[in-house]
Amino acid sequence: MITVTVLTKNSSQTLSKTLNALKAFDEVLILDTGSTDNTLEIARQYPNVTIHTSAFIGFGPAHNLASSLAKHEWILSIDSDEVLSDSLIEEILSLKLNKNYVYSIGRHNFFNGKHIKWCGGWHPDRVVRLYNREETSFNDAMVHEKILINELNVVCLKAPLFHTPYREIGDFLNKMQIYTTLFAKQNEEKKKGSLLKAILHSWFAFFKSYILKRGFLGGKEGFIISAYNAHTAFYKYLKLIKIQD
Repeated sequence: MITVTVLTKNSSQTLSKTLNALKAFDEVLILDTGSTDNTLEIARQYPNVTIHTSAFIGFGPAHNLASSLAKHEWILSIDSDEVLSDSLIEEILSLKLNKNYVYSIGRHNFFNGKHIKWCGGWHPDRVVRLYNREETSFNDAMVHEKILINELNVVCLKAPLFHTPYREIGDFLNKMQIYTTLFAKQNEEKKKGSLLKAILHSWFAFFKSYILKRGFLGGKEGFIISAYNAHTAFYKYLKLIKIQD
């Protein structure tokens, strides 16, 4: 048996689609970190959903807290802006789960209704999301958290997970604010911030996304995403300078 865990905070615009695709699982565990919209009202409409709340403690620790509250030891971790495809649900439910394995899923990322097949961090995008909590967990990263592979084998599932991380331009700005702040806090004692680093990382992020990862093939969406990657890199290091002052 598998528990699906979902972290939420003000996820009302996407949560219904996420939960509608999870009706085949007997437990969907939501860990909410401070929603002020109707996220929890939406979640309560689903009989297989259990709700827990917590202060935000960083993405990695929050995932591990959610996992510890689940009734099953097999955990499928998804985000509140992700939707399992029908074929992925069928594939997951047909698995003969093995504790020595973790399972990775190919994520199809969308922006402006377009499947983005270019740009740094958007394609290809394969993430480990199905694991046994007795064998591994997420790392303790505040942001850009990952499941620890250790000595486990990785099985690549074939069916896709649909992801719409940004619905409008405001989402880019909101997430940039959150993630750059978490980056600075996470790396305060690990990296040295400087204006030169901010400029260089920003320039390379755009070059990698738009040129090396062929973002130019994605039209205006490819340019917007590449510019966002550049701005995020720039402000990560500016905030690191600030926090180290």
